Amino acid sequence: MLKYTMEFALKEPLETCEVCTAKVPGYDIIMSGTMGAGYRRMCTACFNASMADRMGLEDFDNSRIAPIRLEDSDGREHEFHFTTHLFGDKLALNAFEVKDGAREGYELELIGDPEEERFKLLGLLVQKIRRALATRHIQKDPRFGWQIVDQCVRGQIESDPDQPERMPLLLIDGQSISWEELGRMLMTFEGWQFRLDLLDRSEEP
Repeated sequence: MLKYTMEFALKEPLETCEVCTAKVPGYDIIMSGTMGAGYRRMCTACFNASMADRMGLEDFDNSRIAPIRLEDSDGREHEFHFTTHLFGDKLALNAFEVKDGAREGYELELIGDPEEERFKLLGLLVQKIRRALATRHIQKDPRFGWQIVDQCVRGQIESDPDQPERMPLLLIDGQSISWEELGRMLMTFEGWQFRLDLLDRSEEP
């Protein structure tokens, strides 16, 4: 079920945009600039406005998108927040969950044309979110911990801040899974073959 949350009652720690002085969540801040000229902390609205001006996009839709709530295959509700980033002739529309003021959980991205109707792009991204929520790759067994549901696992590669060495932290079904946890899951398939495909976050797995 799709539910729109129209209010922006932000409880997360806020940061100040150095351009418009608006206070926004940290995930809405971009460091923009160059090594020579220095960097500024800009909210995505100001960053997009500067990029649209540079590209001559007079009718660019720079409005914020309200969070929405969707249910996964187990009936659990997930609230997705959105940001848009204008990069030249491409627009990145991001959807993600938030916990304690930071991104945590599902993260998805759609790349589109900045002159395309925003509602259409949002509709395509919502469809992508629905597909992600409807698919279960891992499940937790009370005795053995996380287990692979089928013979396919899809996820996203992040960094694990708790590891002394640079090790990956995997985002699978919106869950943070350590490299060691994935290794234990794979041992169920000892002797099997595997294939590792790497895709950009905006691509459909």
